[in-house]
Amino acid sequence: MDQSNVQASKLYTLQLPSKQESISLLETLIEEIADKHNISEDTFANMMTCLSEAANNAIVHGNKLDENKKVIVNADVEGKRIIWTITDEGEGFDYNNLPDPTAPENLENLTGRGVFILKHLADQCIFNTKGNEVELHFKI
Repeated sequence: MDQSNVQASKLYTLQLPSKQESISLLETLIEEIADKHNISEDTFANMMTCLSEAANNAIVHGNKLDENKKVIVNADVEGKRIIWTITDEGEGFDYNNLPDPTAPENLENLTGRGVFILKHLADQCIFNTKGNEVELHFKI
């Protein structure tokens, strides 16, 4: 069989301790992948914003800063897309019943925009049923 037209995917995995300083390890991985796969500046910025937000939420809200719990980050680069998966060891949350951060009564709130940001900057945003894993798709 001719293998010349088969696109092999490349998988990257990172295990982060549940402390906010771990975000820098993720940022380094995002930069490495962006350089290796010639990702545009706009897509790079969207990935950096979404993944930092998702990982921070996993560390703070999912794992409650428990350094014994891990956040697992996977990046699957295949052809012209990259799929990131961020999983924490927490109880999950109901991502369908979140307050609208654009509602007038929520505009002054300092938190509550994370899922809104993920859904608007990623090409696709999928949560698992439990709410402790998010899959973020980007065209590259």
